[in-house]
Amino acid sequence: MGIAADLGYSFRKPNPFQRSMQALAGTRPGAWFFSKALRHLDSGMARLTGGRTTIAELLACLPVLDVTTTGRKSGQRRTSHLIAIPHGETLALLGTNFGQTSTPAWALNLEAEPHAHAQFKSRGLDVVARAASEEEMTAIFAASREYYGGYAKYQQRITGRRVRAFILEPVRPSAA
Repeated sequence: MGIAADLGYSFRKPNPFQRSMQALAGTRPGAWFFSKALRHLDSGMARLTGGRTTIAELLACLPVLDVTTTGRKSGQRRTSHLIAIPHGETLALLGTNFGQTSTPAWALNLEAEPHAHAQFKSRGLDVVARAASEEEMTAIFAASREYYGGYAKYQQRITGRRVRAFILEPVRPSAA
């Protein structure tokens, strides 16, 4: 079994309203709005529902993976609500930041400290993130379009920075 199966992470087919919300989120104004508001809305919804659902799941039929990283400057634990892309038996993360100009903090945190915690609804596990190879990035970008069309639009808008992609791997117990 892989990380996606262990967490029960999967995509469902969106209904027409959810497809229209995904299309809105892919536009420049929609991406800007969601980049500012979604994490707050998702945090509130998670508290309200005990982590059973998120705004992104309700409005756009996108499963949200909570990834807790260690802040590269503060050393504090930070949780980000992310859409993960199935990649083989694991999950991949794309640092598109809604197509904004800056690299997302969670991606910089994973570069500095790759050990993290991934949680989907009530299931969680410790993971290690590694940078995707060029070949893996090509496959991940191609697959991302199948799950959420906004990724293609974000990638077109990103200039002047490298989009980070990470593969999540399970933490292996150390040999004693």
